[in-house]
Amino acid sequence: MRKIKIGVIGAGMISGIYLKNCTGMFDNILEVKAIADLMPELARKRAEEYNIPNVYTVDELLNDPEIEIVLNLTAPAAHAPLNLKALHAGKHVYTEKPFALNRADAAEVLALAEQKGLLVGCAPDTFLGAGIQTCIKLIDDGWIGTPYSASGTIIMGNASGGMHPNFQNFLKLGGDPIMDMGPYYLTALIALLGPVSRVTGSAQQLKKEIKINNPKSHAYGQIVPVEAPTNVTAVLDFANGAIASLQAAKESFGYAPRLEVYGTEGNLIVPDPNFFGGTISIKFANGETKEIPHSHPYAEEGRGMGVADMAYAIQSGRENRANGRLASHVLDISLGIFEASETGKHVHLQSSIDRPKPLPLGLKYNMLDA
Repeated sequence: MRKIKIGVIGAGMISGIYLKNCTGMFDNILEVKAIADLMPELARKRAEEYNIPNVYTVDELLNDPEIEIVLNLTAPAAHAPLNLKALHAGKHVYTEKPFALNRADAAEVLALAEQKGLLVGCAPDTFLGAGIQTCIKLIDDGWIGTPYSASGTIIMGNASGGMHPNFQNFLKLGGDPIMDMGPYYLTALIALLGPVSRVTGSAQQLKKEIKINNPKSHAYGQIVPVEAPTNVTAVLDFANGAIASLQAAKESFGYAPRLEVYGTEGNLIVPDPNFFGGTISIKFANGETKEIPHSHPYAEEGRGMGVADMAYAIQSGRENRANGRLASHVLDISLGIFEASETGKHVHLQSSIDRPKPLPLGLKYNMLDA
């Protein structure tokens, strides 16, 4: 298959790993032709670092007829507007999460893509890695019997250190624990158990503002407003009858992730969905715990895998796995949790999708072409 040329918009911190993989691990199918950023010096730095031939303005990138996929790595509030602009320019688009900040914007992106016959993709693509794909196979092969419940926990520190260049984004909707870290867990749960039909939950905000306390921060001493919930617990009802609980908070310290799926014949310890690999184990009814080796490749850091899968999908005519409908369902769940907290009621979701097609067992660098 031919290489698909991509253009990257956004040269912030997350762009580094995408560019490393798109110009390295996945350079058999992807070719990064250009990068753009509102701060051209950042784009030039990335271009030099990863041998990208062109530094464009956003409009120049969108107008380049050779670029087929736009990789949108901008801030959350810019995702949907830029995705629409890319689609209007006739480009397929793959965006960082969240897919949008409201359902109307998400629906508009999906409708325009369908109208134009273009593909839309969205992070996370970590569920395509060895860890979650192995767990999918274990469940499908019956290792834990019938999965009936799951629990996930994401406990993280808050942004009071102010060390991230754009730490303010983590205090707004889109950078909150459900919209920022939740997609890794929600996407993994959908890949493992299928779509969610109903949600409820509670979303709380411990502080209305924080003081930046790290002297090394450019914002040291500043008092910054907190605009989004920072401590959320949800209950998810899946269409297949399974139930999951999810707690996500950015009010602590360190990083404490955990995801488990409980079945009638065993409990599956799932690796952190924020990464591609990780340790997998099953605790059986007899008390034995067995560590399970990966059945699939891509255990290393593979962000950009969803873009590569999209490039294969463009040429084969199939649906890309980390697609916009999946991301829109994750958004629907996330907003439903907030709405349930506000109303004190369960929220029945309007969206539903098929569980993403698992990756086949196969050779590492062509298995995405299936």
